[in-house]
Amino acid sequence: MKTLLKILKWFGIITGSIIILLIISVYAMYSNKFEAPLPTIQASTDSSIIARGKYLAYGPMHCASCHVPMDKIADVEKGIEVPMTGGWELDIPPGTFRSVNLTPDMETGIGKMTDAQIARALRHGVAHDGRLLVAFMPFQKVSDEDLTALISYLRSQAPVKSNLKPTEYKFMGKALIAFGMLKPEGPKVTPPKTVIRDSSIAYGDYLVNNVANCKGCHTDRSMMTGEFTGPDLAGGHFFAPEAMSEGYGYIPPNLTPDKETGVMAEWTETAFINRFHQGRVYKTSPMPWGSFSRMDEIDIKAIYRYLKSVAPVKKKIEKTVFQPGDKMPG
Repeated sequence: MKTLLKILKWFGIITGSIIILLIISVYAMYSNKFEAPLPTIQASTDSSIIARGKYLAYGPMHCASCHVPMDKIADVEKGIEVPMTGGWELDIPPGTFRSVNLTPDMETGIGKMTDAQIARALRHGVAHDGRLLVAFMPFQKVSDEDLTALISYLRSQAPVKSNLKPTEYKFMGKALIAFGMLKPEGPKVTPPKTVIRDSSIAYGDYLVNNVANCKGCHTDRSMMTGEFTGPDLAGGHFFAPEAMSEGYGYIPPNLTPDKETGVMAEWTETAFINRFHQGRVYKTSPMPWGSFSRMDEIDIKAIYRYLKSVAPVKKKIEKTVFQPGDKMPG
């Protein structure tokens, strides 16, 4: 009798778990349709606007660092303008995320999408078909002018057919969607129409927080939900070897000007500019050096001056690069 009761108990636990899994999976499948406003953005054929968009895509917005096949990332780092056909992949607890084809191919790219749909995807994290786009592209407050320039450039590319596997959510990701912990993130304030481009602290603020996504890596966050858990720009979470490649791990440094623990306290403006133009040192670093090395001096100066102006945060990052064989954090 006791054996039978144990069997029934475990049968109930297993059956209940399967039912919960099915409910979450089905709910996530059908609830992963979201609404968001369609921005009134219209692509231009003006050559200067397209040139600005290209600069953003291959430079500070670093679209080309992710929207290329995995075997083309090294070419991007060398300065080659690889067609943005998608294929980059990141496997983390919520799912396996894959970048999409950004060329205007009618079947596999953005060819059939309207300008407003592309703008909504970038600004609100909602795809043309209502799917959630997890905020790897935090461009919510990019100016209308820059959003127009970027979309204008994307439209101007030669279409390339690229059949790709879509993003696949794991059980954890489906559960996070089902319980509203993963959802679209739109701007909390009205994005600016235009931003004055100069080497000022104000423009550096715009680049750091709305374009280049420095906060995304240089602030500690949960790899499960993406929620920020530490002070802004005071040093990031651990990029484990399995999330990168070749056995290396990384912790982005503290970018605040704290005199004891912040790297910005040590950098001169000239050294900062030179470091950006130098490009990649560690092959598998999560920093998109290939794109950032293309930024012009105005943008790099603005970023430097903004980072020097932020409130210092005392947070010591003992080690930023973990080579194969090193003891990894955690």
